[in-house]
Amino acid sequence: MDPSSIGFLKSLSESFGPSGFERDTVAAVKNYVRPFADSFSCDKLGSLHFRAKGSSDSPVVILPGHVDEVGFVVSAVHEKGFLSFNPLGGWFDQVLLGQRVRVRTSRGAFLTGVIAAKPPHVLPQEERTKVVTKDKMFIDIGCSNEREVRELGVRIGDPVAPDSPFITIEKTMFAKRNGEEKNLGKSTLAFGKGFDDRVGAFVACEVIRKLQQEKISHPNTVVGMATVQEEVGTRGARASANVAQPDVCITLEVDIAGDVPGIEANDAPAKMGLGPCIVTFDASMIPNQPLKELVIRCAEEARIPYQLSQTRGGGTDAGPIHTANAGCPSIVVGVPTRHIHSHAGIVSLQDIENCVALVIEVLKRLDKTTVDSLTAV
Repeated sequence: MDPSSIGFLKSLSESFGPSGFERDTVAAVKNYVRPFADSFSCDKLGSLHFRAKGSSDSPVVILPGHVDEVGFVVSAVHEKGFLSFNPLGGWFDQVLLGQRVRVRTSRGAFLTGVIAAKPPHVLPQEERTKVVTKDKMFIDIGCSNEREVRELGVRIGDPVAPDSPFITIEKTMFAKRNGEEKNLGKSTLAFGKGFDDRVGAFVACEVIRKLQQEKISHPNTVVGMATVQEEVGTRGARASANVAQPDVCITLEVDIAGDVPGIEANDAPAKMGLGPCIVTFDASMIPNQPLKELVIRCAEEARIPYQLSQTRGGGTDAGPIHTANAGCPSIVVGVPTRHIHSHAGIVSLQDIENCVALVIEVLKRLDKTTVDSLTAV
């Protein structure tokens, strides 16, 4: 991957943008894609749309990737100077304690905090083995009373996000083939926060960049989208679909990498490093079947590695988009990612590159006749 692209992914990951507070992240997307997009627009919830016009104004193909990250909002300031919080998006209680966070104050300053609770040393023995739930936790920003908190500018309603640096590592991949371990070559992995779903927004930006820079012909108009408030109910996608009036939707997301201990293949079949995922089912959407077969065919014809995936829970921006207006043929193409909704996910840069390549191959084939055939009876 080009170093400037990796730098952009780093800036996306490290940007501050919990649900409802995504403006900095949206601005980072706009600044990066500005040289490559034909035009920009925003809807009134704050999602950014950036277009690459091909040989025709229609069909309109949208590539939404949400830029909000799971975070928190300050719900109370205690007399001893600690902050209570409510979650923005889904958090598993066990991943929170001891983690560093950033609090953005009403003055725009950033403060470092840590999520904490009563230390186990002072708990009765029977409580030490129980899970500490979010409502028993607090954020410590180093204050000792309310006055100190007010002096720093913190108040109820201020947003909080994980504090986690973006880094990359390189490893050699091995996999069993016919009973033998085969060397599959070098692979670069990224560690960081907010991969759900800034990886998807990154893919949308890279698709637009490559279409324009490499002068790739496509018989449609492509609209990349950095959508907001997905983690609190796919709210941004609803507004964006009404504005864009899409003919086809390829939602770009992360997918749960099930290659960790304790997960069965029927729960999460995708594995990190083996290619992007074509999502065949989730709780919010069953994909358009001709579109699904087209994506699979494109991957096979272009020899792009891919995985078929499904999950019986969860949903994406494709949920509200596929029922918007008169309906929109939709599918989710994802990048398998470990440890989403935590302070540090892990993703393969090769999977991201292959996701970009697959989306471009699909776009090259989505002319009006093909798009009309997706809903023909």
